[in-house]
Amino acid sequence: MEKQAYIFIGRSGCGKGTQVDLLMDFLRKDPNKKILEVETGSQFREFINGEDYSNKIAKEIGSQGKLQPMFLTVWIWAASLVENLKGGEDLIFDGTPRKKDEADVLDSVFGFYDYEKPKIIYINVSREWATERLLARKEKEGRKDDEIEKINIRQDWFDTDVMETIDWYKANSNYKFLDIKGEQSIEDVHQEIMNKLGE
Repeated sequence: MEKQAYIFIGRSGCGKGTQVDLLMDFLRKDPNKKILEVETGSQFREFINGEDYSNKIAKEIGSQGKLQPMFLTVWIWAASLVENLKGGEDLIFDGTPRKKDEADVLDSVFGFYDYEKPKIIYINVSREWATERLLARKEKEGRKDDEIEKINIRQDWFDTDVMETIDWYKANSNYKFLDIKGEQSIEDVHQEIMNKLGE
């Protein structure tokens, strides 16, 4: 089977990471399958713990719950591709892109590496549902970025920036757009993704 590219997109708290893991578990059933996951959230958390000038500025932006500048986001995932892609892997993006301009840059990746018709997996949940999930996660895991003020900032920039990107993907015939009902059980979300990927 030829290599595939998948982009998981959705509100903070929609369960993207869990669904990425379930898809990778499924793909790995093929012993010949190679996968490269590009997960910008964890890479950013690692980056802001550095001591250099750029690290400290990014840490301050992150502490306010704001969106990082596009050049930094692109640098992080582009470096991951350039350094780790060997050829023939399925590509899975989690947390990228967020802005429409970033989607344009990412679009050039698929041409360069020859990936046809990338799959956009939009886990569609309401703002209220996602916020409740994040507040519950804060209670359970003590995540500092799950304070209500920061949650609201992240939900705001989803509404202003990310929705524009989602609409662009939805209208772009070079991509296969999957609108997934996120407000159901983890198993049902996974099953809907697999059913729509198989159509």
